[in-house]
Formats: sequence, C-alpha cells, structure tokens
Amino acid sequence: MKLNTNILESILESLDEYIVIIDKDLNIVMFTELFKDFFGEKNILIGQKIDNIIYNNNFKKVMASKDRKEQLLDETKEKNAIFIQSPIIENNIVLGAVGKIVFEEDIGKREDEIVNNSLENTAKYNFNNLIGKSDKFITCINLAKKVSKGDSNILITGESGTGKELVAHSIHNASKRKNKPFVKINCAAIPSELFESEMFGYEEGAFTGAKRKGKKGLFEIADGGTMLLDEIGDMDLNMQVKLLRVLQEKEVSRVGGGEVKKIDVRVIAATNKSLLKLIDEGKFREDLYYRLNVIHINLPSLKDRKEDIEPLCDMLIKNICEKYGVYCKGTSKEAMKCLEEYNWPGNVRQLENIIERAINLIDEDVLIKTKHLPEQIIEYKNVKTVFLEQGTLKDSVEKLEKTLIIQTLKDVRGNKNKAANILGLSRAGLYKKIERYSIKTN
Repeated sequence: MKLNTNILESILESLDEYIVIIDKDLNIVMFTELFKDFFGEKNILIGQKIDNIIYNNNFKKVMASKDRKEQLLDETKEKNAIFIQSPIIENNIVLGAVGKIVFEEDIGKREDEIVNNSLENTAKYNFNNLIGKSDKFITCINLAKKVSKGDSNILITGESGTGKELVAHSIHNASKRKNKPFVKINCAAIPSELFESEMFGYEEGAFTGAKRKGKKGLFEIADGGTMLLDEIGDMDLNMQVKLLRVLQEKEVSRVGGGEVKKIDVRVIAATNKSLLKLIDEGKFREDLYYRLNVIHINLPSLKDRKEDIEPLCDMLIKNICEKYGVYCKGTSKEAMKCLEEYNWPGNVRQLENIIERAINLIDEDVLIKTKHLPEQIIEYKNVKTVFLEQGTLKDSVEKLEKTLIIQTLKDVRGNKNKAANILGLSRAGLYKKIERYSIKTN
C-alpha cells in the first residue's frame, strides 16, 4: 500500500478501538491490539488474508463500489457487534480498506452522549452578553443583529476563544425563532458511523442496536428553530455530502424509512479554521462552503481590539464574583497595562481564566494587581521594551526576537504551529530560529 506506515502505526497505537487495515489484495497490513484481542484464539499476522479471520466480510464489495458497508459480525456470540468497512482512496484509486468493530452497547452509549450534549434546546446568551466598544467588534455585532431577523444560513469564523458560540446564541435569541429549539452540534465529536442516524433519525429495526420505535434525528428536533454546527471545519467529507443534500432539499429521511419529512431549520456554522484553505487541500466541499456562507461574520481576535480589554475585565470580574460569592473592586492601572499589552493567543476565553485566577489570589485590598497575574503576562510586557542598553542594534533585535519566541512558545504550551502563526513565521522558519538561538522547547 502507498501509505505512510509509520504514521499509521502511531495513530493505531493511540486508539482504543477495534480496527484493522488491509491492502487491495485483502492482506492484513496492520491492526490495533484490541482488534487482535477480540479474536482471542486466532493468531493474527501481518500479511495474513482477512478472510481467514472474518469469513463473511464485505471488503471486496467495499473496494469495488468505493462505498462504506456495515454488517452484523458473526465471529462472536458474546455481544452483538457491527463490522464497518470503508475504502481507502487516493487520487480516485483504491489502496485498500479499513474495518472497525462497533458493539451494540457502545452505539447506544455514544448516541445518548451525543444527544445529551446537543439537546439543551435553548440559547443561553443574547447580545447584552457581548461586551466591546472597538470599531471591529461593533461592526461584527451590528451585522449579527441585522441578519438575526432573517432565515439565511450564517458562517461565523474567528480564532478559538473569540466568542463564536455566544454570537450564535445571540442571533437565535434575537430572531423570530427564539421560542423554538436551538440545537448545538459539535461536528468533530460525531463519529461517521453515527452521523446519519443522529442527524436524520432512524426507524425501528433500521440496524442492529436501533431503539424500539426508532428515534428522531437532530434536524427533526431543531425543526422551526436554529442548528449550530460548531467546528464545521472538522466534519468528515462523507458527512459533508449528506449535510449538503439536506441543506439543498430542506428535507430529511430517517435511516430505514421511506418517508420524506420537510424541515425548516436555520443553520449557523462556526469554525476557527480557514475553510477556503481546506477546500484547496481537498478537505472541505466548495459547494457546501457556499451553501453555508450566505452571510459571513468574522470575529476579531482580542489582540486586534485591545480597547475592549478593560470593559471585558469589568464584566468578567462582576460575573466571577457573583458566581463564587466573593468581592473584587477592580484592576490596578499597572495590572491593566500589562493585560492590554499582552497578545492573547487564547482570546477572551484566556482572559476569563486569567481574571478568575487573579480573583483567587487577591489580598485584603481586594484589587487585582500585577503580582496576581501569571508570569507570562508580566514578562511579555517587559520584552516589548527595546534592548539598546548594550551592544549593536542587530544584537538588540536578535535578543528581542529570541525572547519573543521563547515567550510565545510558553503562551501556547509548546505548540509550534500556533507559535509560528502568532509570530508570522512558517513552521520551517520557526524551527530555524529555534535552532539558531538554541532555544529549548521541552
């Protein structure tokens, strides 16, 4: 197979799953320990034919049709298990296939988990919860208020922690749908094998493990209201095709059922990724992008709206004090200056954590001071001064550059991709500078 076996082996070692990978000639290429353990007495070997292990598999059909297939596994009498088989395709050429065993009891547990996470059915926040006075932020919020009156799909983008979910809640609560359901879906958390049954529902007996009397899908539950598709950039391509069909036709059909049901759902999608870049990489469908991107709201990062830090701090202090029954009268000028000069890679979510931490550390004067802030906040302020006391301009610039790289790596906990983005460097460029300055990254 033309697959990077080192990468695949590393992935499989990290998975607590029952998975096997075969090549186009039905030879076993690799497997997880759980898969091997499942068959107990069988001596599973690399290069062995999968037919010797799972006699009635559908791998030949899967690779011929290039479609996924599911079947009840006959190899065990202890539990009902479904064997899911999917082709591995590169440049429209089938390289092999992957098989995964899913137990009936696990399907039920996973369904319940997804439903429980999705079915709050109410939006908690409104536009009064969104604090800011900067021009960039006000422009975004005014746009969100204006489009909340309509029914068009909305795409909300922005870095992690900028408040995409809060804006989605606020749009729903300002719309004519506010008394209808608000259903939030984490697209990265739904396994592909459960996508159709969770999103569209299923009829009784649709598959092994299906609940009696069937089940409503999340689109049916959201009918008349709003659905938030969070982390849409992490949705699998096969799932994207099925989602696109529903958005185009505005109707769903339950798995195992023939009845087509019309739905009226406004979709708000959110992501911290560049969907256009994912389209170029072949990881996101262009037609789905345009179906979702009727109205685009791009939330600014906190570093681009520093004038909002003070009012945000006031709001966060008030909320945290009410939550924990404590008192804090505010932030000192010195501490506020440190907060305003920091670059905030984690945006408002990080600011909230910093304020909560500081409130837990305040003294008798109940005022947040510089000493109550994390070391990286204070250090970042210090490195912004120009180092011209000693040496040449070149030496000073290099010293500043090294210090900024070290501090940024600390801020993102060693994540070099994030650090490179914050510093405006390529990943390779960052590695060169780390090597040049002998920076320890452990």
